[in-house]
Amino acid sequence: MTQKHNSKRARDLGLPMPGTPGPQNAITDVEGVLVGYETLSSRLTPALASNGLPVQTGVTAILPRGRTSTPRPVWAGLHALNGNGEMTGSHWVKDAGYFTGPILITNTHSVGAAHEAAVRWMVDTYRDAWENNHLWAMPVVAETYDGVLNDINGLHVRPDHAAKALENATSNPPAEGNVGGGAGMICYEFKGGTGTASRRIEAGGKPHTVGVLVQANHGLRPWFKVLGQPVGEQMMEDRLPGFKAERGSIIVIIATDLPLLPSQLDRLARRATIGIGRGGTPGGNSSGDIFLAFSTANEMDLPQLSGPWKSMVSLNDDLLDPVYLAAVEAIEEAVLNAMLAAEDTPTARPAGAVCRAIDAEALRELFTRV
Repeated sequence: MTQKHNSKRARDLGLPMPGTPGPQNAITDVEGVLVGYETLSSRLTPALASNGLPVQTGVTAILPRGRTSTPRPVWAGLHALNGNGEMTGSHWVKDAGYFTGPILITNTHSVGAAHEAAVRWMVDTYRDAWENNHLWAMPVVAETYDGVLNDINGLHVRPDHAAKALENATSNPPAEGNVGGGAGMICYEFKGGTGTASRRIEAGGKPHTVGVLVQANHGLRPWFKVLGQPVGEQMMEDRLPGFKAERGSIIVIIATDLPLLPSQLDRLARRATIGIGRGGTPGGNSSGDIFLAFSTANEMDLPQLSGPWKSMVSLNDDLLDPVYLAAVEAIEEAVLNAMLAAEDTPTARPAGAVCRAIDAEALRELFTRV
């Protein structure tokens, strides 16, 4: 699927989003980070429909260090607000404080297919290192559930689709809404999906970037807030039947070029809780709210390929507050961007309904009134 930059974003509506975004207002503002998608949509390709059910799903790929042929980890931290979800590789992130290779995000039943593709990509991309050093692949693959809008049990995402998402990854402004792993997602009972945003901050007298990407599939309509205003309570039409409790999830990926220790990245990942909370969600019991933060600074070789000592530069803890705020603001905005870029999508279960995208003009008018 060709990537294009959607013009309908939170700032385009005149919403007073705080903070200073990067040039693309996207995770790709962090130098070296690439994003790609592969989207499967029976709305666009009717032949994909299966057993009378729509197919609306896909894979999102993030390459923290682009396509370098040498396996170079990124330092990382992790937090799960609510653990009803999956993120492979997370145990090693917790223990070692880093991961190597791509991040893939897809639907709940497609983690295995995406994982296979990520392993193949790592073996092929890092072939020289892999063949001579008995290395192993432990990629990060995360998911949220799209079974309301997609025939999730049809297992339509295959390893070759995930491989195409990796192949499609670029530094261009990522598309948002019904794309990649976000194709079949629902957010506050509106059509949700993939969203991104960034913030520029200064640390140590130098400019730095915090960028985020979300796969937003969470929340109930009455909870929905924009910049603290309870707009969901005023937008109760066209709710989906049967949404009495939250059944969704959200994956948040935070990237930065700031030099941060794994313990600092753990704390940064925890701030995603506040970022999604600004939109109104308390973190539902059936939700998988899982957050990963990584830094492209302090570039290093794999421990198996390096010497006995490591050295790192890190930001003073007393300077972390603006970093936390940047992440919180960018996450709030990325969720809105995902919703505003989304399109009406027919449901798979129950059949015959439509998950409506949020009405951007109605939101703008309502926001100015509340």
